[in-house]
Amino acid sequence: MTEATTAVLAGVHGHGRWHLRNLERLSPQVHLAGICDLRPPETDVPTSPDLDELLQRVRPDVTVVCTPIHTHVDLALSAAKSGSHVLLEKPPAPTLGEFDRLVEGLAATDRACQIGFQSLGSHALAEVRRLIAQGAVGQVVGIGAAGAWQRDAAYYDRARWAGMRSLDGIPVVDGALTNPFAHAIANALAVDGGGEPVELDVELYRANDIEADDTSCVRMVTARGTPIVVAATLCAEQEVEPHVVVRGTRGRIVLEYRRARVRLEAEGRVVETEHGSTDLLENLVAHAREGAALLVPPEDTRPFMRVLEAVRLAPDPQVIAERHRRVDRDRAHPLRVVPGAAEAVVRAARELTPLSELELPWANR
Repeated sequence: MTEATTAVLAGVHGHGRWHLRNLERLSPQVHLAGICDLRPPETDVPTSPDLDELLQRVRPDVTVVCTPIHTHVDLALSAAKSGSHVLLEKPPAPTLGEFDRLVEGLAATDRACQIGFQSLGSHALAEVRRLIAQGAVGQVVGIGAAGAWQRDAAYYDRARWAGMRSLDGIPVVDGALTNPFAHAIANALAVDGGGEPVELDVELYRANDIEADDTSCVRMVTARGTPIVVAATLCAEQEVEPHVVVRGTRGRIVLEYRRARVRLEAEGRVVETEHGSTDLLENLVAHAREGAALLVPPEDTRPFMRVLEAVRLAPDPQVIAERHRRVDRDRAHPLRVVPGAAEAVVRAARELTPLSELELPWANR
């Protein structure tokens, strides 16, 4: 590799802007050598709407793929086959079959791939595991995760695939659980470390005029027998920071994974700690240059993909009746709100109980 690691960014709009800022932060150690986008920005670096063409022209050391979910596998494999290491945004694929094709295709190259679950680079995750291992909360009874955000009409109007279960017959699976709150699932599974779920039950609801879920819940049991409940909504009256709750026989641990913050509540005391994080692109570069272990290799995300596949194969979301929702028009773009949804997802995670069992007027099976 050259003295400066060269990188191409595929997908510069939306979340791609975060990657662009991150690449700028890593300069000059990492040099942005090209941008691939159907709407390329005005820039001094080479651009192209065709990734294969740009890869041949630039020959980057690393390619960051931050494009629509259903394009992930083909673009990641194109980059790897061209000789580039890959940072692939989450979720890595829209189906379990496509994920297996990704893993198989990558194995045929000598290139590394890091899956962009950035929160799995948080050092707070290791702290939670350490507390569990030392018995800080006794025996683990179960793990919950919850988050409540607001996403207005502009969020679903941003692209044709937004809020879709499929697009032109191709799976997309852009629901609350599998995209905006994918980190909640990934962190809950990582805390347990129990491998793939052996039981999965999915509940999908929607208040918006979309195909996918905007309020949802999944209950699973991992191979080690740990029950996990993850519940989330994009229709909150008030937002709730996404978090993972480890419920033990003598207390609980709360992980706010975006803030890398851990709160231990046990034996009548509360201890809060904040932790650093390792950037996944920096880790990928260190892996390519020095052989550092990848933090989120594709095989580690297969348990998450099992959940995504269950969501994909689940019946279409139940529509939340109009009497149980309202539209907030006192903003730039209308926002559909489900009163009580934020409290419900937090309670589901805390009590390890699916939404349908909380006696909510809009959630039933």
